[in-house]
Amino acid sequence: MCGIAGILSAARTVNAGAVQAMTGLMAHRGPDGAGLWENPNGRLVLGHRRLAIIDPSPASAQPFVAGSIVLTFNGEIYNYREIRAELITRGHVFATEGDAEIIVAAWRQWGEACVEFFNGMFAFALWDEDRNLLFCARDRFGEKPFLYVEGDGFFAFASEYKALLTLDGVSAAVEDGRLARFFVAPADGLDRDERTLFPAIRQVPPAQVMIVDGRTLERRSACYWTGRPARKGRRPSLPEAAFAFRDLLADAVRLRLRSDVPVGSCLSGGLDSSAIVCLARRELGESTPYHTFSGRFPGTSADEGPYMDAVAAATHPVRHEVEPKPENLLAELAQFSWANELPVDSASQYAQYCVFRLARQNGVKVLLDGQGADEIMGGYEQYFSAYLRGGGTDSPLIHSRYGDALTQVQPWHTRLPPGLRRLLARTVHKGSDISFGLTGDVRIERRPPPANLHEALCRDSLDGFLGTLLRYGDRNSMAHSVEVRLPFTDHRILEFVQGLPVEYLMGDGETKRLLRTAMDGILPDMVRLRWRKHGFVPPQVAWLHQTLLPAVEQAVEESSLSPLWDRAWWRSAIRRFRAGDTSQAAGLWKLLACESWRVHFLAAMASRHKFQPLL
Repeated sequence: MCGIAGILSAARTVNAGAVQAMTGLMAHRGPDGAGLWENPNGRLVLGHRRLAIIDPSPASAQPFVAGSIVLTFNGEIYNYREIRAELITRGHVFATEGDAEIIVAAWRQWGEACVEFFNGMFAFALWDEDRNLLFCARDRFGEKPFLYVEGDGFFAFASEYKALLTLDGVSAAVEDGRLARFFVAPADGLDRDERTLFPAIRQVPPAQVMIVDGRTLERRSACYWTGRPARKGRRPSLPEAAFAFRDLLADAVRLRLRSDVPVGSCLSGGLDSSAIVCLARRELGESTPYHTFSGRFPGTSADEGPYMDAVAAATHPVRHEVEPKPENLLAELAQFSWANELPVDSASQYAQYCVFRLARQNGVKVLLDGQGADEIMGGYEQYFSAYLRGGGTDSPLIHSRYGDALTQVQPWHTRLPPGLRRLLARTVHKGSDISFGLTGDVRIERRPPPANLHEALCRDSLDGFLGTLLRYGDRNSMAHSVEVRLPFTDHRILEFVQGLPVEYLMGDGETKRLLRTAMDGILPDMVRLRWRKHGFVPPQVAWLHQTLLPAVEQAVEESSLSPLWDRAWWRSAIRRFRAGDTSQAAGLWKLLACESWRVHFLAAMASRHKFQPLL
């Protein structure tokens, strides 16, 4: 896990000092070393910050040079040993034990198709001097970032926005409409297409490669994976599918335990992280110490302690716990906003930030986590609508366990034009839609509802909020120099799930039915058969009442309040919250997060020295 950066020019000399400044701003991503490589004509400089995980020897330091090929790489190729064995049979010889050299050899063997062999999370840039091209690639789900700009005579890339924004000529202007749409409909995300919140900065979308011509800087992109289901054979029974899935998930965990430094797990009281801890224990055996890291909210309904205790009793980990508190969030809001680079949609991301820091404080550099299972396997109760729409069998259990998922009736006023809805809400002082607090109309292009469950899961996994959640995970973990690995985003799992009948996923009123069935006898039933667990969410209402509301009030009254927000509406929302209208909590948090980001990221970047990318 690392930070990567580089600048390529077709005709002029690159300022190596600019690349060094870019990687310096990302030192948190790689505190174990720094590297810089410049090609002989001075028209390409690659930079790297290293977090040593696999083969921490100097031989695997980056940028990794192998003859005419140079690589700067962020992430891990989990199946590097299997690929290495295959490449050895094809005549390749290796000088290191790491995965960076595997990427170089795979490029030599298979060219652009090399990424199809990789099981991992990655973003890399590979310079091929003989072909005079820069080959850039990003993993299938977009776990690792790849941001870039096309400047006047140069192409620059980096792992984080702050690195690119330090370049002269790269504007930090924000597309306010896109920002507003994110707050109104966060499920649409900011992370799935080429555009970003900054018009000057673009990104390589997940599951894409991009070739940059070294002579002309012309770009060519291609998608290498779409999540299509694995080839179908005989339809398995549910027990057979669950058995096969358990082996597949266990293998995903096994691959992600590969490391030359300590590995642990996040542990909440939910099905996903608990399943990973149980499978990791089976893989490691009882004698190997295994550390888990949890966030607790004692004395509130958000506390997951009893469920964590049940998993711990079955797996005997070395437990570590932290209690995120609102006063600490307020004290750390500047650092938290700087680390995340974009506004944060929920206070739950601060809790995640605290758990990752706890791991680093205890000497664990790699964590397994359960992110992605809800979107890939049908973990949200709202998926029951798509399940039934596509022919899934109705069941009384759906209505008894998840009745709200099917009884939500669209109020008449939601069908009014946005401007009229806003006027009505302001007149009667009701409503919690954050769009009411915006100064202008925010037009959301509503996609038609998914035709079936598989479409809903594929959409959310590959073109929905999961991408934003992965960005949060990347920034929050990297802020503390911790690598997070996600077994459920093993691409084989999505392909497998997409090929199964929907009854195996949400039949009999069960979310994530396949996972629950597969974990029978492995995961304590107290967790396995738990219904209506809603993520790792702090008591946000209590946090506002206890500590955060004065900060929101201060932000609303600041003369520098973003023109995005209608000050009068938010004054009213604060009054209503104080009077007991807790539906305002989510909006109040979003305003605080946005204004903190403007002050602690945008303004902080504006005050920094800019570097000329070219000499």
